Amino acid sequence: MSIRCPNLKGIVAALAVLVTYSLPVTAQSADLQDEAELLTALATADDAEAKRLDRQLTAVWSKSGSAAIDLLLKRGRDALEVGDIPTAIEHLTALTDHAPGFAEGWHARASAYFGAELFGPAMADLERALTLNPNNYNAIFGLGAILETFGKDSLAYEAYQRALALHPHHEGAIQATERLKTQIEGRSL
Repeated sequence: MSIRCPNLKGIVAALAVLVTYSLPVTAQSADLQDEAELLTALATADDAEAKRLDRQLTAVWSKSGSAAIDLLLKRGRDALEVGDIPTAIEHLTALTDHAPGFAEGWHARASAYFGAELFGPAMADLERALTLNPNNYNAIFGLGAILETFGKDSLAYEAYQRALALHPHHEGAIQATERLKTQIEGRSL
């Protein structure tokens, strides 16, 4: 029994062209999972591209390699988003207990502690997050926010500058450096 396909050569040729041109796109997508390449691209990106790269970096940093840990992170972030800080802290504490090497868990719990105005635990979690991932500009920004809260404006300014060195379009860091600039650098005459 044979199947007749009058345009088999055309179908094979079209498939070959599709595969040939799809491989570079697939390779580019795979490269976009590399933190170092994303950070390099972010440093020189325009505003629109920076937003896309920021989302990709956040996605890369949010992957723990465990579905259960990723679910705890999602639940913690969801609770934070609706203002349920105690629940967020519960989920994120479970996450850090079970995955102490996952930087984003510490960063997320630091955000929850900051929301609860528990600045000491927030600082400790940011220290751990930045030890595990020193390129997390959002954690560096969070460190700056806590330092500014305690009137350590010079150190806060340095943290914001460090965040901007990694992500030049970070809106919070831009606003914070503008707010502190005259205080830290002084006024020109």
